[in-house]
Amino acid sequence: MKKRTPITHIMTPDPQTLGVHEDLDTAERRFRELGVRHLPVVSGNKLVGILSLTDLQRISFVDNFGPDGEGQADTAIYNMLSLDQVMVSKPYTLQASSTIRDAAEILAEQEFHALPVVDGEKLVGIVTTTDLVRYMLSQF
Repeated sequence: MKKRTPITHIMTPDPQTLGVHEDLDTAERRFRELGVRHLPVVSGNKLVGILSLTDLQRISFVDNFGPDGEGQADTAIYNMLSLDQVMVSKPYTLQASSTIRDAAEILAEQEFHALPVVDGEKLVGIVTTTDLVRYMLSQF
């Protein structure tokens, strides 16, 4: 395994996002439709936060929904809170010039599973622990 392999080698470029003014119902729907567990939150192209499916699970019953949409989350809870109250503001990020090793070190030390990749403040990708594990497996 190369020590200086760029993060751009394994990241998902141009990831699906949430706009900072979208609501939590929209976020839940987007998680379900896309089958992802992390959505960067943007204002224009600028990263302002990240929301995980776990963040929604902590405030609702979203973990009870299935692929057919059964067990819809309690919309009353969603109506009480805004996206910016639930998302992680100022998340850890990687610069596009970072390496896979940089990502591995951060993810190994922290309790989250995704890192937005930015060029300055502009979101250009996302890397997850799944991406990292797949890369590691490809090296054997």
